[in-house]
Formats: sequence, C-alpha cells, structure tokens
Amino acid sequence: MGKEGIKEQRVLFVGLGRLGSHMLDLLVRLPGKQTFLVGGRNLDYMRQRANLSLLAAIQLGYTPDVTCISLDLWNIEQTAEIIARFQPTLIVCAATLHAWETARALPEDLSRQLALAPMGPRLPFHLLLVYRLMQALHLTNHSAMVLNAIYPDVVHPVLNRVGLAPTTGIGDLANNIPALRLSIAWKLGIPLEQVEVRFVAARYVSYWMSRIDIGGAPFHLTVLVNGEDQTHLLERRAIFESLPGVLKRIGGTTGLLMTAASAAHIYTAIVKNTGSITHAPGPHGLPGGYPVRADAQGIALALPEGLSREEALSLNQAGLMLDGIEQIEENGTVCFTENAVTIYKKLLGYECRRLLLSEVEDRAKELRARYRAFAQR
Repeated sequence: MGKEGIKEQRVLFVGLGRLGSHMLDLLVRLPGKQTFLVGGRNLDYMRQRANLSLLAAIQLGYTPDVTCISLDLWNIEQTAEIIARFQPTLIVCAATLHAWETARALPEDLSRQLALAPMGPRLPFHLLLVYRLMQALHLTNHSAMVLNAIYPDVVHPVLNRVGLAPTTGIGDLANNIPALRLSIAWKLGIPLEQVEVRFVAARYVSYWMSRIDIGGAPFHLTVLVNGEDQTHLLERRAIFESLPGVLKRIGGTTGLLMTAASAAHIYTAIVKNTGSITHAPGPHGLPGGYPVRADAQGIALALPEGLSREEALSLNQAGLMLDGIEQIEENGTVCFTENAVTIYKKLLGYECRRLLLSEVEDRAKELRARYRAFAQR
C-alpha cells in the first residue's frame, strides 16, 4: 500500500446508534476518496441520520460517498452477500443489543445498581452481533480489517478462540490518554506536546479511573517526556487525581464523543498509513487494552521497554476478573466469577455461570426479556 496508505477507502459501517452516529460524523470528515456503505435494519432512519453526517461533512468541505443498505446481522448469509458484493477495505462495527436506553428504562435504583455491577455477565448483549458479523466475513473469504467498538476487551479474546477476532477494538483505555497526558504536563509544568504515555489496562480500570479512585486495580503506565522514560518523576496518585476531578468529562450519550474520537484516531492511522502509536482494546484478540502502532498493514503491539507481552497479558487478565470474567476457555466458553453471578441473580433473576458460544443468542434474549420485565413494572 505504500506510504499513501489505503488509496480508496471502502468502509462498511454497521451500527448507527448513538455511538455509531458520533463515529460516522467524524470518519466522513477525512480528506481523500472515501466510500461508506451504512448497513442496518431501519433503512429510513439510517438514511436520514447518515445524510446528516454526509451533509455536515460537505458543509465543512469534504466529499465522502455515503449510501445505506438494509443489512440484518441476525442473517449471516445476507450479511456475507453484502460484504462479498461491496468488498470493503475496512468494516467498522458499533452494533450491540444493549442500547443505552435499555438501562435508562429500568427503575432508577436498579439502573444505578447495574451500573455499579461487573459488566461481564452482560456479555451476550455485546457479543452476539459482532459474532454474527465475523461469521459472515469468514464465509466470504474476504480480507478486511475490522474495527469493533463493542466491549472488545472480552468480545475479541472470546472470538479469537474460534478464529474470528476483529482486527482491533476502539475506545476504552484510549479514551483516557488525552486526560493522562494533560495531567502529567500540568504536574511537570511542560508543554503537552512533550508528553507521551504507554498505558496497559482492561475496561474495568479504564472505565472507573475517570470516575473514582481505582485503588490497587491492575495496570501499567509508562510516562515519556521527549521520548525519555520519566515515570519516576511522578506519583501515581498525583497523575490520576485530575481525571475524576478537574479533568472529569461528561458521561452518558454525550460522553460517547470521546469513544468516537478514539475510533477516528485509529481509523486515520490505518487509512493514512501514519504508523502512529495510539491505544486500543482487544488488538489481535488479546484481552484488555494496550499501546499499539497502527498503519495500513494493521495493528502491532507497542509495549514500553521493560514490560513483556506476558506481563501485559497478566495485568489485563486480572483486570477482566474485576469485570466478572474468571476465564475464557479454549473453545470460547466464558466462565464468570461467583461474585458477578450472584449480583445478577439478585438484581435480575438472571443466572449464568458459563456462557457457551452456542448459547449466546438464547442468553441475549433471556437478558433482554428480564430487562423489559423490570422496565414495565
């Protein structure tokens, strides 16, 4: 592909919900030839929302090609047919069964308790549609990079067990990098441009570090100033105290803009072949998140000096435990921690100790039914 990167970007975009809409708004605003095919089940809504992204981009001087198509991820064969016909260079996925509104519809007290609960047992919501997308891609024998925004820390290592892992995830730990760099620059009294970080952490850590004191949660942070390791100059508490403090950012659907920006960063590095170092969850089907180098050839780990791949994996596996993921077996079966199982049994009457890939659809339907039942009370 050369230094120019992917000369013609053909992007299949799936999942135009609140997060996906933010992502599309940013991705269409890149120079160069870009052809987007936006797929989903509600064609009328998609056309209007995709037109908003398109027309806003044109207003700003960009000229992407954006069209929509009826695509049902529940139908693997139909999805495979669309992929084979369109021949995308990139597939961007933001499709999940667990929309933000699902939790908002619950009684306030239950919604608050679930927000504090480990995310792991909700895996069927997030895994099913990505699993179907990757099955469809596998049917076509077409090689396309896949960027997935939906719980990649866990979804990717599960699918990796059956040879279906997306190329990389986006968001999660990457969303904290700007605040970490800014906090460090303030503490050292130096320009932001001089500060880089190499951060290794699972979703649980990256989610809570901008909200509360994460205490002894497992992670690794290397601080680079003008390329030199200066981690020893800073106390951990001093680095992190600004994130839930003066640098605290708004959450909810508005806060999804941060995830969309992280997606745009890694997308740009790939299609423009910049080779820049960024951060991403679930690269190469690995659990948790890592610093990575992204270019037109794909994603490569960019771990800091002194931290081995095995050590990084160990940190992230410990982080998954905090999210209720005890183990991912060789066949993709997920074992949840006893604590997480107990919490969901108490809150929703939902009990799942081991999640088999063959049972993901049934479990997703069961979870959705339980959410709806509580929402109707």
